[in-house]
Amino acid sequence: MEKSDIYNWLQEVEHPAKEGMNLLQLGMVDAVEVAQGRIHVTLAFPKRPDPLKNYLIGAAQACLYRHAPGGTEIEVDTIVKDPAKPAPKGIQFNLDQLREVSHIIGVASGKGGVGKSTVAVNLAVALARLGYRVGVADADVYGPSIPTMTGTEDATIEMYGEDENDNLFVPVEKYGVKWLSVGHVSGAGQALIWRGPMASTALKQIILQTLWGPLDFLLIDMPPGTGDIHISLIGDVPLTGAVIVTTPQQVALADVLRGVNMFRNPQVNKPIYGLVENMAWFTPEAHPEEKYYLFGKDGGTKMAADLDIPLLGQIPLVQGIREGGDEGAPVALLDRPDSQAFLELAKKLAASV
Repeated sequence: MEKSDIYNWLQEVEHPAKEGMNLLQLGMVDAVEVAQGRIHVTLAFPKRPDPLKNYLIGAAQACLYRHAPGGTEIEVDTIVKDPAKPAPKGIQFNLDQLREVSHIIGVASGKGGVGKSTVAVNLAVALARLGYRVGVADADVYGPSIPTMTGTEDATIEMYGEDENDNLFVPVEKYGVKWLSVGHVSGAGQALIWRGPMASTALKQIILQTLWGPLDFLLIDMPPGTGDIHISLIGDVPLTGAVIVTTPQQVALADVLRGVNMFRNPQVNKPIYGLVENMAWFTPEAHPEEKYYLFGKDGGTKMAADLDIPLLGQIPLVQGIREGGDEGAPVALLDRPDSQAFLELAKKLAASV
């Protein structure tokens, strides 16, 4: 069990007097602790007595007993304080900026280091080459890499709007794609030391407070993992579906499974368009016909079959892909075998959507 599992489960507990809002939406989950065989949840209640307090405690306990493995010790206690208020309805949470966006696709991974951002950037460029209108929101608030991969680190982000309370970010346009990242607005090399709620607010601003205009696809480069930031993002942004990125190793299956289960959770219920197997094999650029399966052969194919999702594409491990990311010139701009892999991936995704 992980904390993200507990947060997912507690979304089922709704406050009968709050128009169906759940404990997380009301900010009543103050702390979650998970240890081997033990779950400890602290609920926050206001100083003014809540006549449904005992009901909510019991409902939370019942929810956890229902989902947790048998024999798990479960404790739900309370503190007295004003719970965090639900997110304000200001412009950063206004879905109007997405009204001209046809499809919002999350690019996710169960863990970091699998090349998720590389896939997102090159997939966006490939979709643009196919004639689609594309934007990318870099929601990886702790490790934004899209400014480097697109050569836009020094871009100046302009604001649109006369009222400072209603200003919108204007995304950077390059390679036929609109880009916006936390890295664009925080400054190069600046450490982002944010707790979960701050990070969630920041990424919602990047997505919902931006003048995207008409788009066929808005790709969201999501943070790795399946934590509370993901839950907050999926709850507030109307995702059309998701793509999962992995590497071929068998040990990656557990991470992929967590990502798949997050989107398949009944509270989320978003389609998964498929799996992308990155670093599927190593190919020397001088010998493009050669393939060396450094991380195992057809691992992504087997994962996709086991999880009953399509395999959208296999991306080779090629030096040029890494160099293109470092130099801010995505390889999908070129006409090479590795570039073709991203174009085929874009065609399959567009057909699936």
